[in-house]
Amino acid sequence: MSIRWTYAFVDRPTGLFGRACAFWTAVTDTRLSEFRGGQDEFVTLLPGDSADACVKAQGVDSGAGGAHLDFAVDDVPDLVRSALRLGAAIAAEHDGWAVLRSPAGQLFCAVPWHGESVRPPVVRGSRLDQVCVDVPPTLYDTEVAFWSALLDGWQSAPGSRPEFHVLKPPPGLPIRILLQRLDEERPASAHLDLACADIDATRARHEELGAVFVARGARWTVMRDPAGGVYCLTGRDPETGGLPRAGS
Repeated sequence: MSIRWTYAFVDRPTGLFGRACAFWTAVTDTRLSEFRGGQDEFVTLLPGDSADACVKAQGVDSGAGGAHLDFAVDDVPDLVRSALRLGAAIAAEHDGWAVLRSPAGQLFCAVPWHGESVRPPVVRGSRLDQVCVDVPPTLYDTEVAFWSALLDGWQSAPGSRPEFHVLKPPPGLPIRILLQRLDEERPASAHLDLACADIDATRARHEELGAVFVARGARWTVMRDPAGGVYCLTGRDPETGGLPRAGS
């Protein structure tokens, strides 16, 4: 099954959805599409020029939100069958698209491809390019095997730390996946990662827009957006998504 395009979804509580949309459009240099859904709960972040969108947002009625992925394909039923065969479960079926759960419980969607092909540019030295799935330790190996088998043609390899596994898409696709093994048993969740040429400069810009600092790691800084959603600024090349070369 060939994935034609990927979308990162910003999921935030309905009551704070406007704050989330304002922040993430500023961060990604985009504008909002018309709202969709029965409660206007869906919106696309539209880039300028001739680029195609790769970020959407959703207002959720329960929980703190998080992130999820949409996979755009030529044949939605085929992707659903493949996912189910590999251990996923149906969470909801809609006309032309479906919501599924990975073996660890992470939601993702199979949606029709509408010809998207042009990746948005780097914005002020950063790019929202990764969804990190945080997986409980007992399901980590199963989750790695699931995504590695489902995403045909993606490069699946251990990350820079023992608790990381990277799923890098073919050239041209805008969103990659990082699987992170948690230290504790809790439900799987997901958050957004930005690749930053200069984490401190990006942090300062995001704080101007209303984000707050949470914690700092070896190559990443944890932030919280104005809607309360946690995300990470990571020290990766915004063009390639990879870590800087040693000595650079």
